[in-house]
Amino acid sequence: MAGGLVKYRHLSRNSSARKALLRGLVTQLVQYEHIQTTHAKAKEAQRLAEKLITLAKKNNEPCRRSAQAILYMMKLTESLKTPHVLLPKLFGEIRNRYLTREGGYTRVVRTEPKNTYDQGESSILEFVDGPKDSRFMMTAKTIARDRLLGQESTPVTAQNIKKVTQFRGEKDLEDMVQRFLALQTSDAAAAEEGHSVEAARIAGEECSKAQALAAEVKTQKKEAKS
Repeated sequence: MAGGLVKYRHLSRNSSARKALLRGLVTQLVQYEHIQTTHAKAKEAQRLAEKLITLAKKNNEPCRRSAQAILYMMKLTESLKTPHVLLPKLFGEIRNRYLTREGGYTRVVRTEPKNTYDQGESSILEFVDGPKDSRFMMTAKTIARDRLLGQESTPVTAQNIKKVTQFRGEKDLEDMVQRFLALQTSDAAAAEEGHSVEAARIAGEECSKAQALAAEVKTQKKEAKS
């Protein structure tokens, strides 16, 4: 019926082109675990990615065939293409990561537009608790900043800590915090060293100017006496 509600975004494509687009996005997500695209594409690809993880968790032959039908073939060489490159990762590392999680395997995070001349809504689609989890890294960086400033974490930070450590554990978070602390400490030391070098250079220039001025005054006094 015309004017009715649609159950999904058409993305300005027909059915086959839309399906091909989403398959490509999900294939890249499994490969890199972190992709950036428009917000509409990210939300639609998220639905297919959640379905793919559900198939991986079931881990039977029909589900493997369905997952293989979703993933695009990966190019190994000029003459060899196979979808089986990503299947071991999907049914191994990624499946084991989400065995105890009931749902919510992916996250869509709004970001600034990728192109200055195209101000369309942009988002990041990523796997939760993955190696490129943005919320995990942002929480660790916030904790490191609070420790350097000697202040307590805000209630929002405490809530994020609880979320990111629910399935991943506190050890990984503490390791990431220590990495940020070491990075910020080294940056501060480098900045201080650079400031000291700059100060020494300026002091040297001022000393040279003072010596030149003193020599000029001495010369003028000799000329006046003669």
